[in-house]
This record gives sequence, structure tokens and C-alpha cells, in this order.
Amino acid sequence: MSDPLPNIAYDLFAKLDLRVATVIRAEAHPNADKLLKLHLDDGTPTGRQVCAGIKAWYDPATLIGKQVIVVANLEPRMLRGEVSAGMVLAASDLKDGAVAGPDGKFSDDARSVIVLTLDKPVKPGSKVS
Repeated sequence: MSDPLPNIAYDLFAKLDLRVATVIRAEAHPNADKLLKLHLDDGTPTGRQVCAGIKAWYDPATLIGKQVIVVANLEPRMLRGEVSAGMVLAASDLKDGAVAGPDGKFSDDARSVIVLTLDKPVKPGSKVS
């Protein structure tokens, strides 16, 4: 486990709007090697698009229909020409025996990344607390 970050006040944490969203479409980002473009049903009339750096670990087709957790109130950003309006939460760790390269960094092959999903379905847009 990496060194923990400093504690934050509860009021700061409470500003995060964590919501459930269902992946309705997933595809490779047209201008980025590591990103997938996810179209999400987040309970709003238009849904949202999120770009996630999970291409090395997920075939887009395997994500369709999955319910994920998103940071819904993250300011939208342009990522290589595509709008990303939120962040999909995922856990990552190093595989047993992983060795850092000469630059001190670990390759994608040395890491496991798991998108956080639900074990029972709920309505898209449900608040996570």
C-alpha cells in the first residue's frame, strides 16, 4: 500500500457527489491509446460521457450493462478532444512479483485495475454514501 494521504475534514469529503451509473456504450477513445470512452446512464435525461484510463485492463464490450460508481460533480475536461464529465472509480494494485522499470515506474502489465461495480442493481443516479 502506498503512503496514505493527509486526513481531510468531513465537510470536504461531503462535497463529492458519488453516483451509480450504468454503462450503455463503451469504445476505444479515438485519440488516446490508454483511454476508453464510456457513455453512461446516470439517471439524467441525457446521460454523460466519461473517459477512463482502463483500456489496458478492459475490453469495452465487457463493460456494457455494468453499474459503476462515478464522481458526478467533477468539473468536465477535454481529454484528447473528447469531453469527460466525471470519473469512474477503480481500485488498483501491483501484481505479485512486480518490478519497477529503470525510471522507478511500473508498467501496465505489472498492475491490476478493477472498476468498482455493484453486486445488486439500483436505479442509475442513485447516491452513494
